[in-house]
Amino acid sequence: MTSSMTLDKAFSSPIFAANPHKKIVARAALVDLKESSRVLLTECFRQFGIESISMTANAADRMQKEKFEACVVNLNQGAEPVLGAARGSRSNSRCVIYGLGGNAQEAMRFSKYGINAMFHEPLERPAALKLVRATHLLVLHEFRRYVRIPIITEVAVICNDGRRFTASSIEMSSGGMSLKTGEDLQLGTQVEVSFALLTLPRITVKGNVSWRKPKQIGVKFLTEDDRRRRLKVWIDSYLEN
Repeated sequence: MTSSMTLDKAFSSPIFAANPHKKIVARAALVDLKESSRVLLTECFRQFGIESISMTANAADRMQKEKFEACVVNLNQGAEPVLGAARGSRSNSRCVIYGLGGNAQEAMRFSKYGINAMFHEPLERPAALKLVRATHLLVLHEFRRYVRIPIITEVAVICNDGRRFTASSIEMSSGGMSLKTGEDLQLGTQVEVSFALLTLPRITVKGNVSWRKPKQIGVKFLTEDDRRRRLKVWIDSYLEN
């Protein structure tokens, strides 16, 4: 994978003192959050010029009628109507959706809605600020500086030795993707990954493990596998809309 900025690299960078008076240029809907989480995330988003709008009972209706660049949804039983309204809205179909929950498995239940990233509970300021910092360029539509798309979806993996397992994506580009998995794969292992993304039907691409760390691997797609072009078209469309 290329050496451009990734979520992982952004998470490992120290937190810097952002300008608390930065001009507001985008809006984030905070849906069904408890007061402590709302206050903390409002502060984090404000540092990057993103205004937070708190919502409760009428969230699904507002997501259909109003324009937001981001949305934080508590992944409880009431999340699906809000996610469906956001992705079904012409104005918000490409907004950055953050899930709020305990782990990535909770996001997998709503993977068809394209959860981009997860705030983990209990919510802590350093981790929350790192996540906002890592993704705010996508929220602000500064796409030329953000070449990978953070998105959580289920990925079926087949190794050249016959092993099969399911992983969850962290982020992806037209050249490769990073995955969260408990499987221990060696560098250079040949794999075939299969996944679906919102408006992109299931796609299968071959690649090699290009990096590894505890519970994460990076897969670089084979340049000769033309199927990856479908992913490139989808990413280009995602960034342009």
